[in-house]
Amino acid sequence: MASGILFLNPTLKPRFEPGQAVITMGVETLIQQGRIDPAVYLSRHLDGDWGDLNACDRQQNNAALQSGKNRLFSSYQIAPDLKLLIITEWDRSVTTLLLPSEY
Repeated sequence: MASGILFLNPTLKPRFEPGQAVITMGVETLIQQGRIDPAVYLSRHLDGDWGDLNACDRQQNNAALQSGKNRLFSSYQIAPDLKLLIITEWDRSVTTLLLPSEY
């Protein structure tokens, strides 16, 4: 599933450890086309900006951030026809950037 690895800026102060950051083939294609800069959205995710989630999903993320027992999920509407999802596993071992069609 993961086709590439993202390396984080060492000066970034995330609210949680993302583990290994990886991207899917679909996201890699969009990067190569210049349609997205994944670092912008990954930084938002690591800062606790969950993007376009409803209040219930935001609350679940905030609770998971506190407990460290559930995954963290973000959704960013980049363009009318383009959405990016970011999921950090419950154990904070991996953070994956993917398209909804790859979920």
